[in-house]
Amino acid sequence: MKSLSHTLLFSWLSSGENNRFQYQSQTLAKHTETHAPLCEMRIRCVFDNKSDEAALVAAIGQLQQDLSLAIIERKTGLNCIEICAAEPLNQAQMQLISSIQGVETFPISDKQAKLNQPGLLVMDMDSTAIEIECIDELAVMAGVGAAVAEVTERAMQGELDFEESLRARVAQLEGADEKIIQDLCDRLPLMPGLVESVEELQSYGWKLVVASGGFTPFVGHLKQLLGLDAAYANELVIEQGKLAGTVTGQVVDAQFKADTVLSCAERWQIPVGQRLAIGDGANDIPMIETADYGIAYHGKPKLEQAADVAISKLNLKALPYLLLLS
Repeated sequence: MKSLSHTLLFSWLSSGENNRFQYQSQTLAKHTETHAPLCEMRIRCVFDNKSDEAALVAAIGQLQQDLSLAIIERKTGLNCIEICAAEPLNQAQMQLISSIQGVETFPISDKQAKLNQPGLLVMDMDSTAIEIECIDELAVMAGVGAAVAEVTERAMQGELDFEESLRARVAQLEGADEKIIQDLCDRLPLMPGLVESVEELQSYGWKLVVASGGFTPFVGHLKQLLGLDAAYANELVIEQGKLAGTVTGQVVDAQFKADTVLSCAERWQIPVGQRLAIGDGANDIPMIETADYGIAYHGKPKLEQAADVAISKLNLKALPYLLLLS
């Protein structure tokens, strides 16, 4: 069996040719996603730029053990190689792969949620489904940006009680013209990869929900734009065309978000193992821990510690690669 370059390696993986070849000192086998071999460690290496292929193959060649590889394909269009190792990779071996700038590595287990079975994804909105923190943007438009942004960051880090910080920030908006809400809706920046991931999950019949500590006009906009199944957020009080500086009704806080995972799963009869949540801040920790599989998206340190997996390099196009096909 001859030694192959990274170009030939990927060609071999994509072809129907024989199932084994020698690469450097290793014997490499290949498998399909739905027929992964029994192994001690299974990881997926996801990357956007084809230029990262050479670095990834070089790292694979330095792992110094026989492996089985598979190309994983999703509609979101990133690149993914699955590695099955007969023995767990040690910290130094994992570092070889994770240190590649454009490659994100995710652990995989047979118990992970299945993309092609009914599932639920509950998403945070601000800095997860969209690129901004809505209350910070409203504050800038109302001329009180600096004061509100400082409180937002402390709340995101888990330094402040959420409801207390929410009411303090909303109070700063008192007297602002309600027009700023529609103005922001009209230019709401979606997180890169959101549309593609939503469309792929919806194509398999998944239920998609936004649960946000933000405000109802913005989650309503997302729900309509993306065809989401439900959306929950806080309701701003508006009086005579002006923001009153208060919210009304039940506050959508960390516990509400966690309860949303359970209530929506019950509503749509989503089985245990198929309930996912994704967020970026400390306020998402209860939701992440309640879900069967919690994802930190470019998250704060406290959230990454609580999550099952973290997306920290790539955009939301990576999300479907965390799910299995059965």
